[in-house]
Amino acid sequence: MDFLRPTTLGEALALKAARPDAVPIAGGTDVMVEVNFDHRRPTALLDLTGIAELSRWSAEGSQVRLGAGVPYTRLITELGERLPALAMASRTVGSPQIRNRGTVGGNLGAASPAGDTHPVLLVTGAEVEVASVRGTRRIPAEDFYVGVKRNALTEDELITAVHLPAATGPQQFAKVGTRNAMVIAVCSFAIALEDGRVRAAIGSAAPTPRRAYEAEEFVNAELPWGSSGPLGEGLVRRFGDLVAAAAAPIDDVRGTSAYRRHALAVLARRALGWVWHDHPGSDRSCA
Repeated sequence: MDFLRPTTLGEALALKAARPDAVPIAGGTDVMVEVNFDHRRPTALLDLTGIAELSRWSAEGSQVRLGAGVPYTRLITELGERLPALAMASRTVGSPQIRNRGTVGGNLGAASPAGDTHPVLLVTGAEVEVASVRGTRRIPAEDFYVGVKRNALTEDELITAVHLPAATGPQQFAKVGTRNAMVIAVCSFAIALEDGRVRAAIGSAAPTPRRAYEAEEFVNAELPWGSSGPLGEGLVRRFGDLVAAAAAPIDDVRGTSAYRRHALAVLARRALGWVWHDHPGSDRSCA
């Protein structure tokens, strides 16, 4: 196995073009587990940890550019107010040691349906910035996931950043596992209420993370936008049912398909109540 260690992004892109078989590695929290358990034996590893550009974030106006190498710990401490749901999801990733190493870029590269950050990227309208020696392009998060552990990258491209708007309304992320962190999600759910519209997405309950479009359409038509009172039980329950219906789960060692659907409905009902409680039109949001 060859170990390639570029120090600039240009050098990394040139190496990736010359060696499309090289597997990028930043935190190594996914790749090295597969290597150590002999589930994967790449011919080359492309170490991106020495590229300073990938470990920076910047904000311009309402947009945040999050470098692919920014670890979860920094995302939580430095961007928690701007990107609350992404920070919530990051807090549930692994142990403190894993959060010090792992990155959103790595989560995207692995493209696991259970990746904690994926539902948040979907509801926030994030775009994934990718680059090669041919140039740079952005891929909407909804188009990035193309199958189980498969993404829309071409063989010579690297993930360089994620672009997403700073929150202007309440956001929530929740997942079900055997404990709150240090565990792969049995299922997960993200919701954002911004500009008078709800967006919702699920994770670990289908071949790819996905938006719950029918649930969104229903709740956006039925929410009592002029009211600050609690939501009706029928509305909340129907929203949860539609979120569960968006799933296409399997039975595995972490949970059955029936349990995943049930858990998603519960998560969706709770999270909808949380964002409604905190939305700008609610008098309770000022409490």
